[in-house]
Amino acid sequence: KRQTLIDIRNQKLPDPKVLGNAGSFFMNPVVEYSKYEELKNIYPDIPAYILENGVKIPAGWLIDQSGWKGRALGKAAVHDKQALVLVNRGGAEAADIVRLSDEVRKTVRKKFGIDIHPEVNFI
Repeated sequence: KRQTLIDIRNQKLPDPKVLGNAGSFFMNPVVEYSKYEELKNIYPDIPAYILENGVKIPAGWLIDQSGWKGRALGKAAVHDKQALVLVNRGGAEAADIVRLSDEVRKTVRKKFGIDIHPEVNFI
């Protein structure tokens, strides 16, 4: 089972030795049930996980539906196989990653009315 999980992750996530990345960049947001119902009426296939305190919606799905999967902003990009991962296509600096993160967040907020937040630690 462990090897199967590793193989699946290796298919979706880029090797940081080959393509610079910090793994999953954004946290999955938890929204109120009413917000989820509102979105489900518009997007019937929206994936969600019902929790005691709300509904968790995969950030990768929100980013993908916002048109960012595989798109670049300068030398930084959203990975083409996993929208949660921001990658350095070569020569990107921290400011490039932050700018891309901000643009992705802005687009998701505008399209869905949901704020997503970075999961990574900025140092």
